[in-house]
Order: sequence, then structure tokens, then C-alpha cells
Amino acid sequence: NASLVGILQHPDGTVLKQLQPPPRGPREQDFYNKVYDSDCCDSVLLELREYLPKYFGVWSPPTAPNDTYLKLEDVTRKFNKPCIMDVKIGQKSYDPYASAEKIQQQVSKYPLMEEIGFLVLGMRVYHVSSDSYETQNQHYGRSLTKETVKDGISKFFHNGYCLRKDAVAASIQKIEKILEWFEGQKQLNFYASSLLFVYEGSCQATTVRLGDVTLAEKRGMPKALLSGGDILEYNNNIRVINSTENGKIEASVSKGLSKFYALHKKAYSKRHHSQLSLKVENLEQGNVWKSSTCITQEHLNGNVIPQLEKVFCHMPADIKENANVEVRMIDFAHVFPSNTRDEGYIYGLKNLITVLKNILDN
Repeated sequence: NASLVGILQHPDGTVLKQLQPPPRGPREQDFYNKVYDSDCCDSVLLELREYLPKYFGVWSPPTAPNDTYLKLEDVTRKFNKPCIMDVKIGQKSYDPYASAEKIQQQVSKYPLMEEIGFLVLGMRVYHVSSDSYETQNQHYGRSLTKETVKDGISKFFHNGYCLRKDAVAASIQKIEKILEWFEGQKQLNFYASSLLFVYEGSCQATTVRLGDVTLAEKRGMPKALLSGGDILEYNNNIRVINSTENGKIEASVSKGLSKFYALHKKAYSKRHHSQLSLKVENLEQGNVWKSSTCITQEHLNGNVIPQLEKVFCHMPADIKENANVEVRMIDFAHVFPSNTRDEGYIYGLKNLITVLKNILDN
């Protein structure tokens, strides 16, 4: 179904985001082209690059030259068990050129946007005990109120054993950098744009000895050879087809598109997509290879749990190395030139920081 905008993982470490229909797709492409122009010498835009996925131009499959994809850095690639959350930022999720009908439709989707300044679009959290992911779709975020938004967001940082305060603290630091950028620029306003949060859910990321089990030794990805010598890897529950000799992945793009959609697949499938889309669900469990769990099941029934608590929750900050957290701005189909600060986005960032600090203080 061509109307489903997909995000494909390319084996070269990028993702391919299908361009949305005009005017949104071309607007997002223009935005990336402007920020990543090799002749760019605007310090505001040069700094903005630090908060975006890297951009590698556009790509079209040879079999469908009219389908255009943005080629972007896969922000989740360096993680073993990435926990991912997509949060729409701002007080208005409609742009200044929206029709009355469009405004009505956007406001009715989440009437609290003006007051809260952000909306959780989805999340995927790794639970250490079950070696599985818990996912929440856009309905979860829309059910959150002023009273419940703190608990709703803290769910993203809870791995089944404890609250990952290290990841909360690192997220706050990263958002504060983005806030500083917004407070210093008056040339761009962002509507219906998101922050993508990623942190490492796996205990393997910290090599800590629990009895005889060194967690880092337990890493491993099963691989299956396909007929034709291609290797099929399972990464984050998404099927990734390694590039064939000519470096093209047209087969996986054209045949695989129907599989590659998730979060926003129903009524608004054409309207909002994010790098989270694919990362979430919709590959049948049978297709998914479990990579080796970081602790064998027998250990889990023993005394590993209290020790794990120590590892995750009480490690000194310097050992955590900034907790291995990414916060990047994504989704730029509604970015417009401006001559004022983006007060709606700034309001959302400040309120999100307040909520995260409240989570830390509890």
C-alpha cells in the first residue's frame, strides 16, 4: 500500500524514510537540504545539525524511481536493546497555514496540547526480566492528562526492576541543550515535530560481574543464511536484509513496504510518521529471533535481581558514561521560516524538562 509511509532500516546504518505527499514531503526534504547544505555557514543551522539525525540525501529504488526516501542516520543503531520514545513538541500541532478543518482535527486529537506542550506518540521499553519489549501506541499518550503525564512518561524509564534515573538525568541534559538553541534563534518555527529519545535497555552495556556471569559476554546476534547468500539479521525486531552485491535493497523496499509500518498506521497513516514507526510492532513474533538474553533464565530465578538493581540503579554517574542516551529532533514536514522565537516549542521543552525533573526528585 503506497499510502503507508514506511521507515526501512538499511544495512549501511541508515534508515530510509519515505517522503510524504506534497507539500509535506518536499518541505521536509527542503529543510534537511538547507540545514545540511555543504556551503552552509550559518552558525544557528550548523549547531542544529548536532540535534538531528545525520542526513545523506535522498534515495529511490531502481524499481520505483518515483518513490523518494530520505536517507537518515539510524539513531538506534549503536544500541543493543534500544528503548525508544517519540514525543511531539509544541503547543500547536497544526501549522500557520492549516485550514479551519485541519486545526479542528488536530486539536480534537489531543486538546491538552496547548496546556501540556507535548504529546507522547509512542514508546518501546525493554524489560530486563522477560527479555522482551513493551510497546505503547499513540492512544497511550493521548490518554495522559496533566495529573498522569508524569507517571505516563516515567513508564518509559522503568525496566521492570527500577527507574533508570541515569537515563532520565541524561535526557534532561540533552533537552536543555536543544532548549538553549531554541532560545537563541529566530529563523525557524517547528510544528508537529518530535523528539526521539533512545537509551540502552540492556544490562550488557555495562560490563559488571554478577557471580560468574559477565554480562558483556552474553551478547550475540543469531544470523540465518538466505538462499542467495544474503544474510537475514534480526535487529530490534525488524527484518533487515543485508545489501546484495550491488549495494541496492530495492527488493526489500518494494516487497517489504507493507510490513514496515506500525505506530500511525490507521486513520492518520498519511499524516505523521517518525523513526519510531517501524521500530514498534507488527512483525509476527514467529519472525523474530530472540538474541541471547543477557542473563540465562535460571539466573533470573536466583539472586541476580537484587544485584541487577545495584547495577542499574546505584552505579556512580561517571561509570554510566552519560547513560548512553540520544535525544534527536525528527519530523520536519511543518517547519517554516520565522522572525520570532518558537514560543510554543520552547514552552513544550520547558514543561517536558519540568516533568522529567519531577520524575527524578521522587
